[in-house]
This record gives sequence, C-alpha cells and structure tokens, in this order.
Amino acid sequence: MLVKFEIYSDSGYWCGRGIGVDIFTQGKTLDELMENIREAVMLHFEDELGRGENIRILSISETEVGTVARATGC
Repeated sequence: MLVKFEIYSDSGYWCGRGIGVDIFTQGKTLDELMENIREAVMLHFEDELGRGENIRILSISETEVGTVARATGC
C-alpha cells in the first residue's frame, strides 16, 4: 500500500496532510514532521499492519519559488 502526503510550511510549523486518507499531523521541524507522519500512519493502519501488510509513505512537497510581477510603465 502507498500512502501519499502533501508537505508544506504554515505559520512556523511543517504540516503533513494525507492525500486520499484522513490523516493530518505537524511538527516544528521537518524531521519531527516525518516521525509524526510515520506514527500517524502506524495508528491509522494498525489493522493492516497487524495482518502483515507493508505500507510505503511518499511525501510531495510544496515549495515557494518566488513572486513574479509585471513591470509597469514600460
């Protein structure tokens, strides 16, 4: 099974929102967030893990590239 998370920064915290699964967690650092995601997945899929199913976690990051503005007066 593959579980995907959208990763983004919001108000000083790193947030992880499950895509297609009802899981949300956050952490003060990216490392803390990754550990919290692992723990949340283990709790959410406890039955599946108990039956021996493997669960892979994939993160998709949202990164701000910058602001683009049209020059005026040209």
